[in-house]
Amino acid sequence: MIKQIAWNTFKNTGNIDTFLELKQVMDIEQNMKAENYETIKSERDNNSGKNSIRF
Repeated sequence: MIKQIAWNTFKNTGNIDTFLELKQVMDIEQNMKAENYETIKSERDNNSGKNSIRF
């Protein structure tokens, strides 16, 4: 949603600062997704080791 607002503002005003802010938002979102994926993967790996010990 923030991305769409920033993009629309850039299209209407042509202000490069708005475009740069849009780019920063996109980068932050990608970093958050990557970190979340790594956390989930790490938790799965840790849990799978615990399960195999019980059997």
